[in-house]
Amino acid sequence: MKDKKEKIHKTNALRQLDKNKIPYTVHTYEWSEDKSGGLGVAEHFPELAERIFKTIVLKGKSKYLYVCVIHGYAHLDLKKVAKACGEKNIDLLPLSELEKETGYVRGGCSPVGMKKLYDTFFDVEAKNFDKIIVSAGKRGLQMEVETEKLIEAVNGKVADLTQ
Repeated sequence: MKDKKEKIHKTNALRQLDKNKIPYTVHTYEWSEDKSGGLGVAEHFPELAERIFKTIVLKGKSKYLYVCVIHGYAHLDLKKVAKACGEKNIDLLPLSELEKETGYVRGGCSPVGMKKLYDTFFDVEAKNFDKIIVSAGKRGLQMEVETEKLIEAVNGKVADLTQ
């Protein structure tokens, strides 16, 4: 499923990694509306499933946006996320606002290369892996990146974010 010969259209996320000289491996797959979450991606790459993470954008009571990167099978704990972000309450960003705020669509939202650099939090579980896989900014396109370099690329913080 890794396509080395096929020309990959560079997304903002990949351009940002190139600019920062951060190496990555691209993984492509056939995107499907009914299997768009982290678990759906994992079905395409069973050998990589434990390292596939999803990107979720949230809005705090302050109206400020936050980005969370959690394991594909995990569920956010909104109380833990609010605490990590220093917010009283936090909720998912409405889907209708996602592309306008980030430049990405559901199923293709990368923590790297958004319109603005939002406070980004990686679940503590990401630290269990030398490399993790996240969306490369387009449906059907994933990027495998050294965890530490990915966190650095977005000035990320690590916190306990899941149930």
